[in-house]
Amino acid sequence: MKKRALISVSNKDGVLEFARGLAAAGYEIVSTGGTFEVLKTIGAINISDVTGFAEILDGRVKTLHPAIHGGLLAVRDNPAHMETLKAHGINTIDIVAVNLYPFKATISKQGVSEEEVIENIDIGGPSMIRSAAKNQASVAVVVDPADYVRVLAEIEAGGVSRETKKALAAKAFRHTAAYDALIAAHFTKDAYPEKLTLTYELQQPLRYGENPHQGAALYAEPVCRADSIVSAKKLHGKELSYCNLADADAALACVREFSMPAAVAVKHQNPCGVGIGETIGEAYARAFEADPVSIFGGIIALNREVCKKAAEKMSEIFLEVIIAPSYSDAALEILMKKKNLRLLTVSEKFPVSDDAEQKFSAVSGGLLIQEADKKGFDDVTLTFPTKRKPTEAELKTARFAWTCVKHIKSNGILLARDNMTVGIGPGQTNRVGAAKIAIGDAGDRAHGAVLASDAFFPMPDTVELAASYGIEVIIQPGGSIKDQDSIDACDKHGIAMIFTGMRHFKH
Repeated sequence: MKKRALISVSNKDGVLEFARGLAAAGYEIVSTGGTFEVLKTIGAINISDVTGFAEILDGRVKTLHPAIHGGLLAVRDNPAHMETLKAHGINTIDIVAVNLYPFKATISKQGVSEEEVIENIDIGGPSMIRSAAKNQASVAVVVDPADYVRVLAEIEAGGVSRETKKALAAKAFRHTAAYDALIAAHFTKDAYPEKLTLTYELQQPLRYGENPHQGAALYAEPVCRADSIVSAKKLHGKELSYCNLADADAALACVREFSMPAAVAVKHQNPCGVGIGETIGEAYARAFEADPVSIFGGIIALNREVCKKAAEKMSEIFLEVIIAPSYSDAALEILMKKKNLRLLTVSEKFPVSDDAEQKFSAVSGGLLIQEADKKGFDDVTLTFPTKRKPTEAELKTARFAWTCVKHIKSNGILLARDNMTVGIGPGQTNRVGAAKIAIGDAGDRAHGAVLASDAFFPMPDTVELAASYGIEVIIQPGGSIKDQDSIDACDKHGIAMIFTGMRHFKH
């Protein structure tokens, strides 16, 4: 039988050159639809001439035919299979180059209709790919234009190797699996369906993971939010590391909480300094002042354009990453003098996505999934159980503190005053231990500060500790069976306590 290649692609990059190479190697080219229009100039055969049946239903049915799938699936060293092909006049197909209707591009379009989405679900393409990949011993299946050169080179050297066919088949199955997963995700409305199909695309290999002995890579969602860390554009600096990306994501999550100019410094996925102000320069100065020791080597996220003043201040210390909506020309001139400092931009307007986002955590043998914690201060009903009530100024600081404590690891305690954090105690095994760290960091600034807790106080020891350092307001969820003990302790020391009724555990 003559050598035959079937080519039907939506991504036509390099396809004409690939087909020419196959034709020069003696392959007969069979093609369909728009691909045939491109390849007919080099003598390609229309698939209807192979099947003896015209395309029908507006092209929905054109390749689902024994003349195609028989040629793909026949086992070459099975005499019965080959006799069947001979009896029906079916030629084997040795090369398949197929990629699929642009479903991802379709669902990414603004205002796309459901009818257009459905019409871009490929049926014949996945069937041909899977048939060819199943018969990988005899058929080379190419779904990625990047593999055209490799396949042609091996053909010129005597034929596509078994090893290459296996690798191409594996890629083909990943291709169709990802395609189906994207379709399933688009139509699935259940938050937790009986089967979860996820697909991600390799964005880039990373030098290593959390430590040099761990491999790592960055993968992106097929339809990625413009305001995500994966969508960030790097303007300057060396490549981002695994830890850089994790910390930058944490910094973005925190800085997005604020509508006024804000700056967040992060170390090891915990904020170490948060400041707000009338200008971004003022906000950064406060974030720096919050903890000038921990910010060294940190990740900085800002929600306004980086100005010259902020850039001058940031250039004074070693930082790993700065991420912002944009940079002034003067700021870039200053910051680009540090050759390794990564400068990133993410989405000009820094929108907060309203999508029902989910968070994933790997556990041994499975995956934990939860709804993202998007609730904030505007979603709670405050109660004031103590005799002393907070002033308007104290309530404003309490809002700031409670917004920040949401982003530190539990058990978490945070102190704030003067539009900045002054002490942060993250990730402790008991709440009073977290309070000791936060108060220790704050030093004299603890006096008159607001203390925020991510969860309720199971006993009054944290209140007693706070009182001994002159803390005047505490904001916490409440809800402990011993709430009254903490309320009584606040009343004894003249502290105003605020209950939010909502906790913010972060593990």
